[in-house]
Parts: sequence; C-alpha cells; structure tokens
Amino acid sequence: MGREESGSPNCLACRHFYITYDPLRPYGCRAMGFKSREYPAQVVHASSGIHCQLFAAKKLRGTGE
Repeated sequence: MGREESGSPNCLACRHFYITYDPLRPYGCRAMGFKSREYPAQVVHASSGIHCQLFAAKKLRGTGE
C-alpha cells in the first residue's frame, strides 16, 4: 500500500503529507520541510532521480494499524 505502479510513493497515503493554505504551493511534506505545486514525491524524484525515502504509511482509522 502507498506505492504507485511506477514505484514512486503515493503522497496521499503518507503521514508526512499535508495540504497547505498557500495557493501557489498547495502540497507539503513535513518530513522534508517544503511545499510545492506538485506532490512532494514527484519533486524528490525529479530533483534527485530516486524515489522518496521518507515515505511512512498513514495509520488506518478504526483498525488499530
């Protein structure tokens, strides 16, 4: 869970991902400390050539996981 078919992490399933109030940079990553127009995992892959290494799956509500 949490990885797309390309192997890149799905930011929507990551506990570090958040939506900002900045209309120019609506997506943020608490682990890496930045906001961007694209999902943070896409920015990481575009700038470094590797997939995000700080992905942490969200805990599911009601399941105790």
